[in-house]
Amino acid sequence: MSTQKKRVPAIEGWFVADGTVALLGSQCTSCRSYFFPKESFFCRNPACQGTEFEEVPLSRRGTLWSYTNNAYPPPAPYVAPDPFVPYIVAAVELGTEKMVVLGQVVKGFEIADLRVGMEMELELDTLFEDAENEYLVWKWRPVGTRGGA
Repeated sequence: MSTQKKRVPAIEGWFVADGTVALLGSQCTSCRSYFFPKESFFCRNPACQGTEFEEVPLSRRGTLWSYTNNAYPPPAPYVAPDPFVPYIVAAVELGTEKMVVLGQVVKGFEIADLRVGMEMELELDTLFEDAENEYLVWKWRPVGTRGGA
């Protein structure tokens, strides 16, 4: 009997991992603005009245726009390990879409390892686990690094 846990998205429909990891966003068919998470009711661009959207994979790389450490556990639905382990949150401007997406930085990096303007890339990593599943989210990694603990 296998004891390997099933790998499932922590948030269904926010990313795809079939070969290449990509966040799933939407693009307004009227003004061509991008959105993440996906929009399905009205365009968030104040200059547009659009209500139709296409699902699109977003850029996997971007530029580090800002970052900070998170030294306390966030509220639910986040499931914090016990004991809580601080982590870094990065704001990354996606290359094509020119929009900023927040996400954790993969384990093994310190604040001193990061610099505004450095190139970051998307990957999947475990957010938390239970008896049956390993719940995955997107995280950011500095391009060209393999570090991580």
